[in-house]
Amino acid sequence: MKKLFFLTLLVILSSAVFAQVEEKTAKKTKGKKVEIAAEDTLPKLPAIHFTSLVHDYGNIYKNGDGVCYFQFSNTGRADLQLTNVTSSCGCTIPEWPKDPIPPGKSATIKVSYNTSRIGAINKNIFVDSNVGEKITLTIKGNVLEPASEIVPENKTSPMMKNN
Repeated sequence: MKKLFFLTLLVILSSAVFAQVEEKTAKKTKGKKVEIAAEDTLPKLPAIHFTSLVHDYGNIYKNGDGVCYFQFSNTGRADLQLTNVTSSCGCTIPEWPKDPIPPGKSATIKVSYNTSRIGAINKNIFVDSNVGEKITLTIKGNVLEPASEIVPENKTSPMMKNN
């Protein structure tokens, strides 16, 4: 019986203490209802999203245009900073924005591939940023020898001889 009495007393006291805490909170906000959105509790970090991680040149001719662009956006809640962009080969040269990209904004990485060699293209571009995760972009395709002009031999037809 004593245990039941003390348990009941404990519940009543706990209720009184919580009621006072709620009353103080209500006084601080002056009766206004304060809501915290779920997104306000998330950490403010940058995030990067590429529209495509691969660019396929298909078949291009030797010394043709080897420039392509990788578009990305900052889908996070803080400025995105690309810290370094490198390639797997000296024949592939990336150019990237050096200024921070604000949340919700987009930018591009320009990649120039030297098409002076005939054969398959399969190169990687590595993107480092303040997101922390290294992202690998890929270019692929095939460089072909340009078709040479074939000039037909100047043979006179038998009909032209009669004229």
